[in-house]
Amino acid sequence: MIPAAYPQLRLDATVLDRNIRIMADWCKTHDVVLAPHVKTTMSAPIIERQIAAGAVGVTVATVDQAATVLGWGHDTVLVANQIVDPFGLARLRALLAAEPERRIRCFVDSVAGIAAAKQVFGAHGPALEVLLDIGTPGGRTGIRDPEQARRAAELVRAAPGLRLVGVAGYEGVAPNTRTDETLAAVDEHCRRVRDVYLDVAGLFETDRPVYSMGGSAFPDRVVEFLPTEDDVPGTIRLLRSGCYVTHDHGVYDRVSAIPGLASALAVRAVVVSAAEDGTAVVGAGKRDLPYDTETPILLSASTAAGQDKPDVHGRVRALYDHHTVLSDARNLEVTDVVEFGISHPCSAFDRWPEYLITNHHGDVIDVWRTDFRRSSIDTVLSESARGRGAAHER
Repeated sequence: MIPAAYPQLRLDATVLDRNIRIMADWCKTHDVVLAPHVKTTMSAPIIERQIAAGAVGVTVATVDQAATVLGWGHDTVLVANQIVDPFGLARLRALLAAEPERRIRCFVDSVAGIAAAKQVFGAHGPALEVLLDIGTPGGRTGIRDPEQARRAAELVRAAPGLRLVGVAGYEGVAPNTRTDETLAAVDEHCRRVRDVYLDVAGLFETDRPVYSMGGSAFPDRVVEFLPTEDDVPGTIRLLRSGCYVTHDHGVYDRVSAIPGLASALAVRAVVVSAAEDGTAVVGAGKRDLPYDTETPILLSASTAAGQDKPDVHGRVRALYDHHTVLSDARNLEVTDVVEFGISHPCSAFDRWPEYLITNHHGDVIDVWRTDFRRSSIDTVLSESARGRGAAHER
């Protein structure tokens, strides 16, 4: 056993490995490949397991995250985001120039964004491979109009230093529910992305174009609208699912259509106060527990000596920085250890620079670390210098 202070983020390695196998098998069955969105965990050991199970690369959200996973040795990276600032684009160029075998791709969705990339990537040096991002009305990024998508594809095709290699969408902007209304909206978005992909296929600058969707909440709907080999020969049908790897006790547990996934995550903390009848205050709060979609769920409790306590109850009434107040508390006493299930794992790991790995008995067997750090100026300057050197050598 590895001793650790409370509160604790705990990851069940047995459940983690089972989730990875389940998702890998599901992808094979549905003839898609996976580049998992590793912003969920930003943990090297987890990403290594995903790659070993057949993932063809990784997806990230920022240039910093791209630099981190490149540093871990993963050379195929999709930045599922627009990179439009000169500094960020220059970093991508330096990262590509430093290692010619790297493949770093990102999204574009505007004339201004294409122009910004063209300013940094020119006729000489590495090219930036981009995917058109197709969005939904009222959603976040992404082109809304098919005609604008066609025009953007033509602009990329004409831009020295840019290469159009595919089309992407994100179906998760709809509410994460399985109502008829939500599923209809998801289907409509998937259909729209496929239509754009087929329309611009003649402009792709690769014989292995990429059709990419998110796939965490609605992968079953995504695979219903995939382009086929007959539609566009050589198509890589790529999902970017990330939350499957640990799953959760909340939103993804309700909406996921992939059988067998289970939550591998929990947070343990100690009851530190019970000053009022029916109330228990736990020593973990907003700094420790995600709450952006739903508040944590009380799963179980044990005594300080480790004996399971039956018939415990409590619901989260309030979250403070380092405290959670449970109301309707039953059979909870000061020094008891409680375990919370969480919703939305993407906002769990970034609170923890390190976390505990447990076996199927719940024994702590290892400590793993996350890396959500933003790169220092020294690191960026070093990347830039390496990129200039590599470009000069060529």
